[in-house]
Amino acid sequence: MTQPTAKRFPTPALDKLPEDIRTRILAVQEKSGFVPNVFLTLAYRPDEFRAFFAYHDALMEKDSSLSKAEREMIVVATSAANQCQYCVIAHGAILRIRAKNPEIADQIAINYRKADITPRQRAMLDFAMKVGRAAEEVSEADFTALAGHGFSDDDVWDIAAVAAFFALSNRLANVTGMRPNAEFYMLGRQPK
Repeated sequence: MTQPTAKRFPTPALDKLPEDIRTRILAVQEKSGFVPNVFLTLAYRPDEFRAFFAYHDALMEKDSSLSKAEREMIVVATSAANQCQYCVIAHGAILRIRAKNPEIADQIAINYRKADITPRQRAMLDFAMKVGRAAEEVSEADFTALAGHGFSDDDVWDIAAVAAFFALSNRLANVTGMRPNAEFYMLGRQPK
């Protein structure tokens, strides 16, 4: 039996979607070999799909002094704190691939404070967790601590934006009951 993409809300048929959304989904399928359920679930609301992925791409695909693996670390740590199964599993797979480390995603998801990461990355995740769970508590001391690890103001914005965006994503995934694709579980676990 095939798992549904999400437990709540219907998944639209691919051939019924607007052309731009269908084209994007098919491109992802061609590149990865499957369609991540987030694409099909969010396609239920086409305008929101476009806005969501435009912001996702602006945060996660741009050139930044944060590596793509570090951005994925933020997603995995904050998604674990928000108990978002979909994002921990899906972005854990992406983190394993981008970090070329089959263990790092599990370490970060369970307890990033004990993960094999640098002190700079730990400071990044400490701040991301604060943004994702208690943003009202962010203070000048947080900015000073990050600057002490060499983070620029733009880096701090990036950390905060990724944490905040995925807090939104975590909540949508939890509300919709979005299911991780089976393919994500094994990605990046075996060295190539």
